[in-house]
Amino acid sequence: MKNNLFIISGPSASGKDTIIKELKKQGVKFQRVITTSTRPMRQGEKQGSPYWFISKEDFEDLIKEDKFVEWALVYGNYYGTQKKDLDRCLKTGQLVILKVDPQGARSIKHKFPSAKIIFIIPPDLETLEKRLKLRGKDSPESIKRRLEKAKEELENLNQWDYLVLNEQGKLDKAVEEVKRILKGA
Repeated sequence: MKNNLFIISGPSASGKDTIIKELKKQGVKFQRVITTSTRPMRQGEKQGSPYWFISKEDFEDLIKEDKFVEWALVYGNYYGTQKKDLDRCLKTGQLVILKVDPQGARSIKHKFPSAKIIFIIPPDLETLEKRLKLRGKDSPESIKRRLEKAKEELENLNQWDYLVLNEQGKLDKAVEEVKRILKGA
């Protein structure tokens, strides 16, 4: 049976959401599993895009009720994949894309060994820092933490199924590489 579960992961600001949006814009047919998060909604976001936003208390209740395939506390906020959301997508038989941080990617891969992880990497840490600053969504302390975490993540690249370089100004090249992987798996 052809694999239909793909995980897109990588450091903060590596371009995961941008690549997924571009895939959709280009007509790639897939189901997207929406992550649940306790982080505050940012300007331009809405419920279900890019996350299901819930309170910390509600998230912790779902943990106690074993409603997550995976979850983690990341940069002070909870993020997790609800079982019902993943099951709904997998039942369609279509291509399924799940965007999670590296910790979540490892957890999903453990539970779904046939899942393929596409790890998005920036050209270097300096570019990643510029992207984080340009987003205008993170404090200097948060940017520092995210860069430290990214450095760790980029030292262990051999654990991922696929690596896709997302160079500055070459988004279309990264998107084409992801499309090639999705079609070939």
